[in-house]
Amino acid sequence: MATPDPESEARQPFPDHEPYAHGLLDVGDGQQIYWEISGNPTGKPALVVHGGPGSGGRSGARKSFDPEVYRVVRFDQRGCGASLPHASDPTVDMAHNTTDHLIADMERLREHLGIDRWLLFGGSWGSTLILAYAQRHPHRVSEIVLVGVTMTRPEEIDWLYRGVARLLPQQWETFRAGVPRDDRDGDLVEAYRRLMENPDAATRELAARRWCAWEDAIIAHETLGNPGQYSAKPDAAQLAFVRICTHYFANAAWLEDGQLLRDAHRLAGIPGVLIHGRLDLSGPLYTAWQLAQAWPEAELQVIEDSGHTGSPAMRSAVLRAVDRFAR
Repeated sequence: MATPDPESEARQPFPDHEPYAHGLLDVGDGQQIYWEISGNPTGKPALVVHGGPGSGGRSGARKSFDPEVYRVVRFDQRGCGASLPHASDPTVDMAHNTTDHLIADMERLREHLGIDRWLLFGGSWGSTLILAYAQRHPHRVSEIVLVGVTMTRPEEIDWLYRGVARLLPQQWETFRAGVPRDDRDGDLVEAYRRLMENPDAATRELAARRWCAWEDAIIAHETLGNPGQYSAKPDAAQLAFVRICTHYFANAAWLEDGQLLRDAHRLAGIPGVLIHGRLDLSGPLYTAWQLAQAWPEAELQVIEDSGHTGSPAMRSAVLRAVDRFAR
């Protein structure tokens, strides 16, 4: 386990590089996923996998990659970002939005772009999806860089929406009060999922705001990161984010309990870097540490001043990790 020195190894992101190709890929079930490519058309392929679930991709992720070396692929997962249909529409059926569907979408995109193997880069929920994809298709993965490691186990979901309340009792009580009284001592995630399926628009909007307020309360202490980012989402993006989050977390992402840790042996031979902030309340360091113990090819780097949303030291660590695999 390494702790990078933020003073001696500070690095700046690369200039943004606009996509030279983009499109909508029909992946079946009436779904089209948005994709784009930037950087070097003949460079090393890298796939950026966004978090959430349901956050949509961010163009800023491109800045972690040298555009002269990497062929950077970014896509929006089902129901969010520029993918169609958008989950903010209450008539969109969520039955065709599961982890297995997203894994299949990534494979279809790889085939569509004619890529043999690619580096996988992502954080938070994106790390869960990357691990699930890599364990299903290890021969298609060259390297992995994960930031803010999660495996979306029931214990992690319970911590995020109940356990961390010990540190934020007032904010959690407000979050808890957002569901019907009979649901307050039960599964809050499932209760919010039901609210996000309510036919009344005002009910859905209020539930989404309260969910995002809780997410923001957890990262509010991250002065070096990006506190307040969840509530700052535009209305449609916020509705899609919360609807998809609650859909996935109420179903434990359709993963067996401990599946990704149990099957970490399938990552044998794939080099990896796990970058995690010690101050991350959303996803405590223990998850990243456990994964590093089960995946010998992965190096765990702990960023002392970072929470879930990052810091300059974390940004430098990400840039170094991506550069390590550039050639």
